[in-house]
Amino acid sequence: MKKIHKADTLNGPSPLAYVPLLLWTAFMVAILVYIVGASLSVPRDVFTGQVFKYSTGLHWENYVTAWTTQKLYVYFFNSLIYAVVACTGGLLISAPAAYVLSRCKFRGNHLIKRILILVMSIPSILIILPIYGILVKLDIRGRVALCLVYVCLRVPYTTVFLLNFFESISKTYEEAAAIDGCTDMQTFLKIALPMVRPAMTTITLFNFLSVLNEYFVALLLTASDGATSLGVGLTSVVSALMYTSNYPAIFAAVVIVVLPSILIYCLASRKIMYGGMGGGIKG
Repeated sequence: MKKIHKADTLNGPSPLAYVPLLLWTAFMVAILVYIVGASLSVPRDVFTGQVFKYSTGLHWENYVTAWTTQKLYVYFFNSLIYAVVACTGGLLISAPAAYVLSRCKFRGNHLIKRILILVMSIPSILIILPIYGILVKLDIRGRVALCLVYVCLRVPYTTVFLLNFFESISKTYEEAAAIDGCTDMQTFLKIALPMVRPAMTTITLFNFLSVLNEYFVALLLTASDGATSLGVGLTSVVSALMYTSNYPAIFAAVVIVVLPSILIYCLASRKIMYGGMGGGIKG
């Protein structure tokens, strides 16, 4: 039987346990610093390994080249539209579904839950080709097709995520609402939803970042530049800039693509952490 030391229980784990995490963090920070530094330099400095020399000053025009000349702003706003639609549509479908599955007992309830978990475990790369064939037969293409697919792909994960939160809400709240004359819809909108708001915020952030950085589905379903997402658009930007050996502009494009994810995690890290830790109040 393992002996438990008093110091471990009072002061937490040994500082050595944090060494791998610190090394990984330092490695990632070093990469980010290099990318940002290279995005403000000139090609000659990148080729000679003198990224932080800045003999000719800081070249902010690299960001202008990536954002406007290479039309990165078009890809960015396309992905923003896809992410907003996917998050909104996913919640509109998943929140009522999770509430009904968690609060109502009916034949097939457990089967539906198992199917959702099974669907969630299937990689999207395995089902996207049949979906693509169906969309072609229905003549649904471009932005509409991509929005529909993103919403459908986020529904199983979002529903399963919200299930536990709705199940943790005490039934006394619903009983009190019924005594006050609330209908089932009013109970759902005015009592259940506000109590799982932290969970909804967390899953919305996860879905937003997932769609914003998605690549394969967007590559398959969008053929025109006007509907291209950020991930696919970055590939074309890198190819065009590599042809002219403008590597600082490539690094600038990478910074622009990565920056939204970093900002969201930094600003909403506390909500993400606490939103995924618990559900409603038991009583």
